[in-house]
Amino acid sequence: GLVNVPFAGVAELEAERVAELEAERVAELSAYLTVSGLDNYELSSDEENALKNYQSLKWDTYNLEKLFGKSTRGKRLKGDDRIAGTLPFVTAGEASEGISAYISNEVEVFEKNTTTIDMFGSAKYRNYKYGADDHVAVVHTEAVPMKAAIFVTSACHKAAHTGKFDYGHNFYAKDADALYISLPVNEAGNPDYGKMAIIISAIHKLVIKDVVSFTDRKIAGTKEVIAK
Repeated sequence: GLVNVPFAGVAELEAERVAELEAERVAELSAYLTVSGLDNYELSSDEENALKNYQSLKWDTYNLEKLFGKSTRGKRLKGDDRIAGTLPFVTAGEASEGISAYISNEVEVFEKNTTTIDMFGSAKYRNYKYGADDHVAVVHTEAVPMKAAIFVTSACHKAAHTGKFDYGHNFYAKDADALYISLPVNEAGNPDYGKMAIIISAIHKLVIKDVVSFTDRKIAGTKEVIAK
């Protein structure tokens, strides 16, 4: 039906369609932020102070096993033996956060609010229950407040993902137990999980603010294209 439409007309139609698609995406993102409670991105005074005083924090190093007990190693489950389901199955790698499949096999299920460290020393926070193969170590941070656990994951990644571990020298649960991580401390000399949580909360809000600014620019651009 566009054969007889001048090229300029086709370009205009395409521009309008792109604008419509962008508007749909922006609306979906806006709705997601609202439903998820992520539409509040203004920093509280505590969060502002936490970022402002970050450089003056006192830090100490802690052994991972002493903080959270022994880490757990997953068990191998060959691809051909995996039965389709809804449980995320974590393996080594960065694609899809290391989730290689969704299964229904009877495997050990690890709790949410834990940290995984794969064979390369790459740490990731998990806010859902999951299974894992033998190339994954699970650090049991279940009892730590969620945002503080995310901070701990970052500390684990910094300590373990140094290039020391690869296909020839895998990172295992025993390596997690021997790992030392650096964390902010309170006046009593213990890990300051409250401070960690505030810092992560502030970072989350800054990221959300950037996303909202991006969507606002998209909305303005879409309105401009449609107006033309």
